[in-house]
Amino acid sequence: MSFVVTGATGKLGRHVVEQLLAKVPADRVTVVVRDAARAAEWAARGARVAVADYNAPESFDGVFAAGDRVLLISGNEFDKGRVQQHKVVIDAARSAGVALLAYTSAPGSLTAALADDHRGTEEALLASGVPYTLLRNGWYHENYTENLAPVLEHDAVVAAAGEGRVSSAARADYAAAAVAVLTGEGHENATYELGGDEAWSFAEYAAELSRQTGREIAYTPVAPEALTGILTGAGVPGPLAGILAGVDAAIAKGELVVDSGDLSRLTGRPTTPLADAIAAALKG
Repeated sequence: MSFVVTGATGKLGRHVVEQLLAKVPADRVTVVVRDAARAAEWAARGARVAVADYNAPESFDGVFAAGDRVLLISGNEFDKGRVQQHKVVIDAARSAGVALLAYTSAPGSLTAALADDHRGTEEALLASGVPYTLLRNGWYHENYTENLAPVLEHDAVVAAAGEGRVSSAARADYAAAAVAVLTGEGHENATYELGGDEAWSFAEYAAELSRQTGREIAYTPVAPEALTGILTGAGVPGPLAGILAGVDAAIAKGELVVDSGDLSRLTGRPTTPLADAIAAALKG
């Protein structure tokens, strides 16, 4: 059995590959990247490196083999037709006769625009006939803890989420779930709703930041339109700023509370607490 990870050098992909290499021989792992140089360390450890691009269907010729278990990590090029990009991988997987294609999707409860490409990809995957697993990943701790500079500069957490709560977890947690599916049995045609064990509010997030920094950091709720303006003013492209504000509005409606317990069940351990992620980020 061989394993293939697309988007391997991305923030989630790196966690997946490292955890996969800890469980299976390196010569059974293929990492799909756009820049081979970024995967040189894995190549030196014995992994196969395949150079392919979601935007170039022909680049996936020969990447997959019959019986492979594949993880399709969703692309992050929001302006380049992600469903079509993902279909390139799905079509190549179908042609090769892979045993399983797992896809990193979004929670089924999420109605924000961010989820549209994920729903489209899920439809394409189910229509393909390829054995699948839908890994509906919730929000990542790192979406917040990797962007603490403006929070600490202004002593304020600004969001358009109202009193909504988020069941976030660490990227490493979601990676562990993906590895469990790839290397385990009985996950064909299954859908997992993945999120952290403990949901938190932005007021609680600000309070935890205050506790760990010894500073008074407040939560400042704003309207989605105001958040879009703040983000664009900080240099975030308009369409992406709108998507992020839309996610906050979804949080306000409770759409990123995931209470299935699937993530901790798949990994066999509790998910990483937000406080731990904050501590790690502050240590830098």
